[in-house]
Formats: sequence, C-alpha cells, structure tokens
Amino acid sequence: MSDQSAEVFVGIDVSKHSLDVCIEPAGQGFHVEYDDAGLGKVLERLGAAGPALIVIEATGGFETRLASELAARNLPVAVINPRQARDFAKASGQLAKTDRVDAAVLCAFARAIRPEARPPKNADTRELEDLVNRRRQLVGMRVQERLRMNSTASRAVRKDINEHILWIEQRIGEVDSGLKSRLRGSPLWCPKVALLETIPGIGPITTVTLMAKCPELGTLNRRQIAKLVGLAPLANDSGLHRGRRFVWGGRGEIREVLYMATVTAIRCNPVIKAFAQKLRQTHKPAKVVIVACMRKLLTIMNIMIKNMTPWNPQVA
Repeated sequence: MSDQSAEVFVGIDVSKHSLDVCIEPAGQGFHVEYDDAGLGKVLERLGAAGPALIVIEATGGFETRLASELAARNLPVAVINPRQARDFAKASGQLAKTDRVDAAVLCAFARAIRPEARPPKNADTRELEDLVNRRRQLVGMRVQERLRMNSTASRAVRKDINEHILWIEQRIGEVDSGLKSRLRGSPLWCPKVALLETIPGIGPITTVTLMAKCPELGTLNRRQIAKLVGLAPLANDSGLHRGRRFVWGGRGEIREVLYMATVTAIRCNPVIKAFAQKLRQTHKPAKVVIVACMRKLLTIMNIMIKNMTPWNPQVA
C-alpha cells in the first residue's frame, strides 16, 4: 500500500481569465492567466509533480479545456460539483472564499474524499452537448415568446412576436437536422441510437440527450446509473425514525427528457405500463409511480447499451 503522506494532490480553482493552483503536501501554490502560456505552465508543473489526483470544479464550461488537456497527458482529474466543494469548506471551518482559498479547499477535498477520476468527454461529445444545449435554449425562447403573445394586445407587437417565433422554429429545425446527421454519421452513436429507438416511448430528443449528457450509459450497473442521473432513492432515517425516501441531485437535463419519455411509455410501452399499474395497485403516490417508472426505463436502456441488444419486452 502506498504511503498517503507521499502522494501529491492538486486543487485548481478555474475562472474565466485565471487559474489558481495548490499542490500538497509540498505547500506550493501559484497563479497564472488562463491562456496558452498559463495552461502550458500548469501542465509542465503538474507533469513533473506526478499527482495522485487533481480536483477542479465545474464552472459552466470554463473547466472543459483544462480537464481535457490534463486527461490528454494521462493526469488523473476529477471534475466535481461546486456545491460539494463549498459544503466541504464549511464542514472544515473554512468560511472565507477567494480563488487561492478555493484552490486549497479543492486540494484538501482531493486528499480527504478522493472522488473518482473520470475521463472528460471527447470533442465530438462536447460539440453534440453544445447543440443539445442550444436546442434547449431555443425551445425556452419559444415558450417565453408565446407567453408574451398571450399577454399583449398590440397588433404590431403580436406580429413582431409571431415573426420571432417562426424564426426560432426554423432554427430549432436546423439544429434538429444537425443533431440527426451527427448521430447517423457516428460509428459510436448510430448503433446505440438505433437500439434505444426500438423502445416504445423513446424518441429522438431522448436519445440525443442521452448520447450527449450521459456517455456513461451502458458502462455502469443499475444502481450507479440511477445515482448518476438522480433517480436513486435516498434514505432519511435517524434512530427509530424512518423518513420517506426521495430522489435528489444528479443530472437534471436527463431527468427532464426521461420524464416526458416515461409519460409516453406508460401509455404505449407494455412493460412500463404494467409496472405502473402494479405500483398504483399498491396505492403508491403518483410521483412515486412516475419516478419508479423513470428509473426502470433508464435501467432497461442501460442494459440494452451494455449488451448491445434491441428491445425485448420478454426480458425487460
């Protein structure tokens, strides 16, 4: 077993224009600009240090380039939720917040918690995810414009809003075409999409979101994939008290599309429909039924991708 005191841990606080790095146990810290020169300096220093783990926060996409460059040099990097780091800082009594302090907190988090280092998404997956995000933005804009249409009486404004809605719908169609061509042209995604679309209730938006937002699908067991997405029931017990289980956290974008797919599957998918009816017969609340069906549908898809087998209601 390796001596933990000899292992090197690194925390990097990422902002739009700069990187703050903390290296322990050497107690080294430095600040660089987040540009080609600064990134090169970070990679050189960390390559020489040989860290056991590097931890950075998800910062709205600013961390992507850094994580990709670190992984390309076979350096173990874990990208964590900022909430985890902040909760850890509070639990450690560190209430101050600066870039330098945040880097030190991330370094301590790496040593104490040791989150799993996962390879970042490749360039194709990141581009697919950007397109999926753009589609979500356009759909949100369309919803907002339709609400404005209902709240205005001016003909000129209504005309302007209607023209904007037509433009948004045209852009959504163009993005959808781009997503379809990318999926069909990919030797990695195309077979998976073809399998998932054999499931009654699963449509193109669900499949493209899963490919972009959940590349781990098919690589984890049923408990791990449910926890990753945020569909694993969490206990709420203390002493003799047994609280209600609930789901929380995970990847909200996947849950949103899974919810819509599950609503359709409960109507037209014989396996999900029978499962929902069984739960209703035991007087489960409606929300419990839909979440359980979402989890079952996700588990089925995970098994299908893992085994690369099409939909079969007899074994689902």
